[in-house]
Amino acid sequence: MKHTQWKLKPSKQHGQGMTEYIVIVALIAVAAIAVYQLFGATVRNQTAGMAMEVAGKNGSAAIAQAGTAAGKAVTNAKDTSKNTLDSYGNQVDNGKQ
Repeated sequence: MKHTQWKLKPSKQHGQGMTEYIVIVALIAVAAIAVYQLFGATVRNQTAGMAMEVAGKNGSAAIAQAGTAAGKAVTNAKDTSKNTLDSYGNQVDNGKQ
């Protein structure tokens, strides 16, 4: 039998898999940050309530605050003067829950 030596050509797609993985992870991170900002106080209060319950303490106060924040979020969502690109990201004045 004749011995054939294989020559591997450098592939341009060698790093493509890692690049795609990094892009997907970055998109998920951006989406998570956006959701956390959008639901802000509600998510923070619910997370605090769950953490207190897991620790064996009463988390009903934090859960009640989450309900209040959710109500304010609904009110703010219905207010058309706050639903413009001018007020987007202005958490200090318009988006504060």
